[in-house]
Amino acid sequence: MYSTFHGLETARRALSAQQAALYTTGNNISNVNTEGYSRQRVNLTQSEPFPSPGLNAPRVPGQIGTGVSADFVQRIRENYLDIQYRGETAQTGYWETRHDVYTRIEDLMNEPSENGIARTMDKFWQSLQVLAVHPEDSGARSVVRQRGIALAKTITYISDSLQANKKELGEQINTTEKQVNSLLEQINNINQQISRVEPHGFMPNKLYDERDLLIDELSGMMNIEVERNESKGQARSAAEGTVSIYLLDESGNRLTYKDDSEIKLVNGEDRTFSTITIERNEDKAVTNVSIDDKEADILSSPGKVKALIEAFGYEAEKQVEGTYPDLMNKLDEMVSTFTKAFNEQHEEGYGLNGETGVPFFDGDKAGNMKVSDAIMDNLDHIAAASPIQGEDTDPESFAGDGSNALALSNVKDAKLEFGESTTNVQSFYQGIIGEMAVDTSEAGQMKANSLNLQESIDHRRKQVSSVSLDEELTNVIQFQHAYNAAARNITMIDEMLDRIINNMGVVGR
Repeated sequence: MYSTFHGLETARRALSAQQAALYTTGNNISNVNTEGYSRQRVNLTQSEPFPSPGLNAPRVPGQIGTGVSADFVQRIRENYLDIQYRGETAQTGYWETRHDVYTRIEDLMNEPSENGIARTMDKFWQSLQVLAVHPEDSGARSVVRQRGIALAKTITYISDSLQANKKELGEQINTTEKQVNSLLEQINNINQQISRVEPHGFMPNKLYDERDLLIDELSGMMNIEVERNESKGQARSAAEGTVSIYLLDESGNRLTYKDDSEIKLVNGEDRTFSTITIERNEDKAVTNVSIDDKEADILSSPGKVKALIEAFGYEAEKQVEGTYPDLMNKLDEMVSTFTKAFNEQHEEGYGLNGETGVPFFDGDKAGNMKVSDAIMDNLDHIAAASPIQGEDTDPESFAGDGSNALALSNVKDAKLEFGESTTNVQSFYQGIIGEMAVDTSEAGQMKANSLNLQESIDHRRKQVSSVSLDEELTNVIQFQHAYNAAARNITMIDEMLDRIINNMGVVGR
């Protein structure tokens, strides 16, 4: 036989359930602008009907419902979209960092402009051509010296600026290393908190959101795979458990150590995490990258870390490779080859004092190039004249002779050996600038492509997980009406009980 208060209890459960749903909706609205927040919903389930099935169940016709209960609060999240988003975030982190590096280098090189190396070198060649016409003019000689000083200073300034930028990049690598290790530690700490809460049947939605936000940030540093571990104890079926994080290569395959064991950055099963160490040889190159003191090929994993290391430079087969080292080596090669050819031609000529054998430039690298002390001390040392076969070297015989100055100006068109290529100095420099422009353009295009894909996936992800005010307000109306209906039901049952208790007659009276 049913209880007299059965309907009252059913209505009371409805009140509690709709009240919980209203509270959850209010929480969603409150966090509409909270970064990383995933909207939540109350899972409403019907209570066990009466009577429960069994051999000793009362003999009644059928079953009657006992109301509704708020089972648990679950966040709305699509794991598949998270996987896609994090894969694109790794690519975006790599190309964004790479493009930023090239953009900074382009700003330093400042080409084409009036103050760049190309224009400064053109002015130097022009001053030599003027000297060839007026070899005895001290003003023309002074201009040649000043233009030589300007050329040397421009090259050394750019070299020093590149070195300073590279040093800053090294500090950025240190900061990123600490950031990655901090993220791994924080994710592991949240894993530990989740593993203590879930077995008791609780749903730590806030911890899930915090962990996913950290994982999203980590995915911009390197390509990772997130593997969920089964929850323990009396965990809910919707519990997400702890996570293990693996390092992936560009193809999405798990990277391994030399002993073929997989590189696991966070071990959710035993709640431990790894530590990444990036070793540098002062400001020259990255010498080793290790994870838990084991050498790891992190350059196979796209992300910000890889882009920074590639830009700064790294040791590969006893050679240093990378964006900055390659560019600085090419500038050093250009300066070394150019100054050697120019000095050889200059030393073949004679100055106004009848002396020869004086180099015009000192230094064999971009960082130490300068006009020689002899030229700085005396303009007469500028060898504008060429010796005439069979003639003496009397200074008066060189008056008006600018043939060597013309030969010096022609060095710009001379075919020189720059490593494996043979070209003139200006074409070699233009090749450096052209290659850098191509790399910058490629990085910019890849950055735009990866950003578009990332934003597209993130938009789809937010359609699932983010709070929609329109939807939440609709839910408020829905739950409010349900709450009011449950309250009216209680009033109705109260009136029924009042009729039975207070207004029915007493037997025997």
